[in-house]
Amino acid sequence: MGNGIHIFWVLSRGAGIAAILFAGLSVTVGLLSSRGMPFPNLRKNFELRPLHEALSMATILLVAAHGLLLLGDPWLKPGITGISVPFVMSYRSFWTGIGIIAGYGLILLGLSYYLRRRIGPSRWRTAHRFIAIFWLIGLAHTFGAGTDASQPWVWVPVALTSAPALVLLIMRLSRQGSKPAPARVAGTPVSDRAVMIDRH
Repeated sequence: MGNGIHIFWVLSRGAGIAAILFAGLSVTVGLLSSRGMPFPNLRKNFELRPLHEALSMATILLVAAHGLLLLGDPWLKPGITGISVPFVMSYRSFWTGIGIIAGYGLILLGLSYYLRRRIGPSRWRTAHRFIAIFWLIGLAHTFGAGTDASQPWVWVPVALTSAPALVLLIMRLSRQGSKPAPARVAGTPVSDRAVMIDRH
């Protein structure tokens, strides 16, 4: 059987790996652009938000390509249902299922940036933080669904782009966990207190 029959699988796998690399970079830059995170001079000297947006859009396009290219694979033959409904595909259904969930999360939350005025800045920032969860699910999919996950050409670049994001994410969660509760103003009901939300 010629290698040509695997072309769609190879292209899809390549797009998927590229997507998780760009997602890791996007999460890293997004966290670096947040207030209270390390390297404040980096935020002052460089426009991180446009870079974060560009990386997010690249991730979205690569996630879409990762799924759509599988439609041409003559061996897997997933069909529209297989690439769009979690846990339906016969091939490693759990890992492909969580990959579909991760893809939906990354795409929808990434595109929500352009609807943030309608959503409301505060609600949008809260929802946007869940991107990190879908990125982590995407990492699990990358190593669970791929037959080549143990190859250095896969895990080395993924590790290099994921490690900074993981470190920054842990720092962010630790900082939020140690943040003191806001002081109560005498005579002000609890429901009327202003809660400060970090910008993202």
